[in-house]
Amino acid sequence: MIGIGVNAWVWTSPFTAASLPLVAKAKAMGFDAFTIPVEDPAEIDAFAVASALRDSGLRVHVTGAFGPTRDLTHDEPRFREESLAYLAATLALCEAWGARLLVGPCYSAVGKRRHVHPEQRKIEWERAVAGLRRAGALAADHGVVLAVEPLNRFETDLLNTAEQLVRLLREVAHPAVKGHLDTFHMNIEETDVYDAVKRVGHELVYVDASESDRGAPGSGQVDWRGLARGLSEIGYAGDCVIESFTPDCKTIAAAAAIWRPLAPSQDALAEGGLAFLRKLFAG
Repeated sequence: MIGIGVNAWVWTSPFTAASLPLVAKAKAMGFDAFTIPVEDPAEIDAFAVASALRDSGLRVHVTGAFGPTRDLTHDEPRFREESLAYLAATLALCEAWGARLLVGPCYSAVGKRRHVHPEQRKIEWERAVAGLRRAGALAADHGVVLAVEPLNRFETDLLNTAEQLVRLLREVAHPAVKGHLDTFHMNIEETDVYDAVKRVGHELVYVDASESDRGAPGSGQVDWRGLARGLSEIGYAGDCVIESFTPDCKTIAAAAAIWRPLAPSQDALAEGGLAFLRKLFAG
């Protein structure tokens, strides 16, 4: 049975103590899981979050936020180390909350997109492989799996497709490093959503449900039937998590290019997406 979750980014950024009522809101709406973005580990009251999650009974996932200095492929070694330090702090939160997945594009900074010489591309790819092996060892120490997410071409130049993801996972070759797919990015980069899901197969441990315009799932052009068929055929039993962003938070809205409301309200986006996904996965 595929569970349906929602990311706190639908309503807010960053996630802080003031965001805790969103956990109860997600439960009341009928979600099975809740994803917490950790933008700054020091800004989060780990004990209060753990208490709210325990009261809700929701499964919890954690997503990372990878700015310019959180980059395992950076030319400066100090920024590669900063990325690992951030991952270590976030993994400690995962363990404290009972989260078994830390998801997102943890290999490089979001927004890093350039034309580079093939030799430089090879160097950065090898840095990502080496960095993810180290990160995988950290994750395993906390009982967590890293779920690595390809992004579209406007957000990264390193990892865009399921095919590239499978190659990366094969080269990393660590049991605590698996795959994460997002329908928003797939809608841009993949020629066939079904084939992309099948390609990643049993390495897939997390799915973001994002519409083609970041609105409510089911309201745009994503091939949802292809997604559902692919997930069924690989025996996927994880969560499918609605991820969108609120235009009310100017920083993240600018980062995600959200220039207008995507639904009558953020609650409507979450509720509409939940109803659609429940029907989709019910067959």
